Amino acid sequence: QVQLVESGGGLVQAGGSLRLSCAASGIIFSIDAMGWYRQAPGKQRELVAAVTSDGSTNYADAVTGRFTISRDNAKKTVYLQMNSLKPEDAGVYYCNARLRRNYYDGYSNYWGQGTQVTVSS
Repeated sequence: QVQLVESGGGLVQAGGSLRLSCAASGIIFSIDAMGWYRQAPGKQRELVAAVTSDGSTNYADAVTGRFTISRDNAKKTVYLQMNSLKPEDAGVYYCNARLRRNYYDGYSNYWGQGTQVTVSS
């Protein structure tokens, strides 16, 4: 069974920083893209940032220049460094990994349980 376990959320003042981590565990053959999504109350889940296995990154316009995504392939871990946080960055942040469990399987998406980020003004 595959698990994605997130950590690093919390309460921070506007202008502050947080670093989220997400570690994948279980039977995993390979991981393609890993990313972070967020969902604010009453809104749809949206992509924040993603990184492919070769290190290519993609960011939402709202976080470009403030957030940095990175990954450690050996540790099967993805990170999100969030700087200059704004109240509108608040929400539940979900880790996502597109992976396959063995050579014969296709890729599937897996999600973490979510970690809360609260930004006070």
